[in-house]
Amino acid sequence: MASLFLGARLWDAVNDPIIGSFPDRWSLGKSGDKFKPYIKVAMFPLALSVMLAFYDVSLWSETSKHIWIVAVYVFYGMCYTGTSMPYGSLVAVITDDPVERTKLSRARSFGGLIVGAGFLSAVPQFIFNKEGQVVSENFFYIGILFGVLSLLSYILTLKLTTERVRQKKVETEKFNYSKVLKSVLKNRPLIGVMVATVGSLLYITGNSQLGAYIYKEYYHAPQLLTLVSLSSIPIMFVAFPVIPKLSAKYGKRNLILLSTAVNFVFSLFLLIVPIKDVYLFLLLYTISNVGQTVFIMLIWALVTDTLDYHEYITGERSDGSLFSIYTFSRKIGSTLASTLASMMLGIVGFVSGAAAQTPEVAENIRTLTTAVPVLTTLLQLIGIGLIFNLSKERMDEIQLELKNKRLSTAN
Repeated sequence: MASLFLGARLWDAVNDPIIGSFPDRWSLGKSGDKFKPYIKVAMFPLALSVMLAFYDVSLWSETSKHIWIVAVYVFYGMCYTGTSMPYGSLVAVITDDPVERTKLSRARSFGGLIVGAGFLSAVPQFIFNKEGQVVSENFFYIGILFGVLSLLSYILTLKLTTERVRQKKVETEKFNYSKVLKSVLKNRPLIGVMVATVGSLLYITGNSQLGAYIYKEYYHAPQLLTLVSLSSIPIMFVAFPVIPKLSAKYGKRNLILLSTAVNFVFSLFLLIVPIKDVYLFLLLYTISNVGQTVFIMLIWALVTDTLDYHEYITGERSDGSLFSIYTFSRKIGSTLASTLASMMLGIVGFVSGAAAQTPEVAENIRTLTTAVPVLTTLLQLIGIGLIFNLSKERMDEIQLELKNKRLSTAN
């Protein structure tokens, strides 16, 4: 099953650029909207796929179960791509104002927090009985509930958003995907964002995979994992009103670099200096995570800047294709993190199923868990600091020139 899921996740990464190019290739409906019609098409199969994923197949043969699970997982991944690609690209066409785009990026991160810390944290209350045993059939009912909620969310999205930034399409010009792929090599800011995002996903996924082990095996306090998850909520609430103002004044790139540098310093300290008190470790870890909060809030706005830069250097708008190529890097980052986390645990001597690990293995787990943020924040600094080369002033010039060009084309 591990191999089958790895193959499914890799296919999920590959199909992003394929499905993401659809809005650039073909227009749906008569509204003139580029992305909203694709959300409307894919949202119903997505809701259905969530229900199918938890359909009871316990009485089927082992082979039939494996085929069903992987097939439905692939179907779900493709349906999710069908909605997430146009949804992510909407940022570029809702507004061309840098501050408003920052607010949209921030809103997306905040929405993710609401689901992650709110809805998903409540799920265990419904899938375990009073004896702590899993009630498997409840997964299907939760799948139905979440499928319905997803439909309502997408319907609201379609009703409450307007595609304002439009580019006049030349009917005689045929979409050339290979040309778009080649143009990515010229889009240095996009490459920088992709490198930094791989680092961010390695950081987030690696920490979530390894965090349970350091609190259980090194600190012997697994009950604090809930507190670890909740610690990000106050940071998000504080950052929510502040980030757009700071980014408008100092620039998104500078804000990410500063916060990630602070993240790197704190992470390096936790790696070099073993902290014996679990609550002190949690406090320092929470402070270091401010860097990731800022990164997550602003990265989508930076991606939108790279789409504008692409239009600036090529004269063409291929938001769906470029956005999907970016999300390809996200899928690769999360897949690598999931695979490497299990592999590295084996290398440091972790014994699965053991009641407790030896002190040497526990120390190795501490070193591994604290080393991941150091290496991944360094990758983020390289991506945004050395490769991404759009300053706030340069981006303002590019967006002004694009705005004038669009006005002249419209007239």
